Amino acid sequence: MNLARNLENAARHFPDNPAALAAGRVVTYAELEALASRAAGGLTALGLGPGEMVGICLPNGLDWLVAYFGALKAGCVAVPLFAGLPRDELLPVLDDCRPRLLVTTDSRLAEIGERGDLPYLEKVVAPGGDLEFSHLLALGGEAFPAVERLRSDTAAVLYTGGTTGRPKGVMLSHENIMTSAHNVARQERSSETDRALCFLPLNHVFGQVHIMHSTILSAGALVLLPGFDLDKVLEAFRDQGVTKFYAVPTIYVRLLGLGDLKARLGAVRYCMSAAASMALELVRAWKTATGLDIHEAYGMTESAAMVTYNHYYHHKVGSVGTPPGSVEVAIMDPEGRPLPQGQEGEICIQGPNVMQGYLNRPEDSRQAFWGPWLRSGDLGYLDGEGYLFIVDRLKDMIITGGENVYPREVEELLFQRPEVEECSVVGLPDREYGERVTAVIKQRSGYELDAEALRTFLKERLSSYKVPKAFITMDELPKSATGKILKRDLKRQLTDQS
Repeated sequence: MNLARNLENAARHFPDNPAALAAGRVVTYAELEALASRAAGGLTALGLGPGEMVGICLPNGLDWLVAYFGALKAGCVAVPLFAGLPRDELLPVLDDCRPRLLVTTDSRLAEIGERGDLPYLEKVVAPGGDLEFSHLLALGGEAFPAVERLRSDTAAVLYTGGTTGRPKGVMLSHENIMTSAHNVARQERSSETDRALCFLPLNHVFGQVHIMHSTILSAGALVLLPGFDLDKVLEAFRDQGVTKFYAVPTIYVRLLGLGDLKARLGAVRYCMSAAASMALELVRAWKTATGLDIHEAYGMTESAAMVTYNHYYHHKVGSVGTPPGSVEVAIMDPEGRPLPQGQEGEICIQGPNVMQGYLNRPEDSRQAFWGPWLRSGDLGYLDGEGYLFIVDRLKDMIITGGENVYPREVEELLFQRPEVEECSVVGLPDREYGERVTAVIKQRSGYELDAEALRTFLKERLSSYKVPKAFITMDELPKSATGKILKRDLKRQLTDQS
């Protein structure tokens, strides 16, 4: 098995169909397959072989697709990294996966700087690097059949934070991703006539597996944008014949503020919201304005995205649907015992979509499972028809605008400031972002708290979405008898005050 065969099959059966529309360029499946083969040949010529890591730190675009499928075709393991990672977040990830080759941009190359501390990184493909991307392609030929791999072999490593905020590499096999791609394509009734708009980052499981892989499997076209830009999105609706729209709640809120929304969507037949659950009033407002449902699914990086899906034929507003295909969901009590229908407990998942484990983290991998069941860390229940409802997160992770924020990572930086005696970072309800990152601080005696200074300090060390939108001071933070800050009590207290 090799995931890249999906691309090869699409090129064989629909060679002239558009595979990707990006930066004003239309690339057919025959052309994308030839470019990916050249990339695979180039990697092989440089001595990379099956199972070896290839880092890809690029924005959404044609080069990302070529590098990714080139790595898969060569039998390598693709390691896609967020193109906007600050240097202090990028280097620990590189140290963890230790790629022999990294494909990136000239700006990221400058941030990496001298490579003396990265002895494993033999080649950097970037303008000004060891060789440019065009030179890598020139090393290969147009024919390079995908190297045969075991279905359990790792195809890609996707980095996600843990409860401590330290990134963990989720090892997804060819079978894991293939399972989810088939499930998405079937549930969404995808076909070769679809055009899927993707501005969500392709390093993320939703952009990579749910959108990109299911579209390639179906021989549809990817309309790629490097990020969300309202004018560009509206332009794509108007000019590119987009039929499938994927976004996060904050973007649906922005679009609902536009006039004549139904006409602006053009050929869109299907809408999907990822990350935080949609507020019911937003789903209903969208239906009224456009005549379209906003479909929701439930998944995580460790499950290669799809776990449950809210159906075309029986769409339950407020639910995240039922498991597709061979995926199973159970609700467990704190000891890992199944709970009866309707009772709340931890959502657990089993199926061929579930990860192989975390890279270099055997103990974390062990703790992620109860026997064959992957523990989600989320609280939910199943109704009488098998529909899953999310109640709360057992973990403290915040989802804001579709991005994951791990409070401890932000808190540890705040504790470096002399004016901060105690702090807790929580997510408060927000109609646009799902949750807004909020820092609650007990100020140290003798110091003044300057919110702008704190914000500047954090922006220099964190991705922008992780920086709190508000800094609140309190004389005392709620604590347990053992002195532990009670985040849930804190969130309740702040929510009641708002």
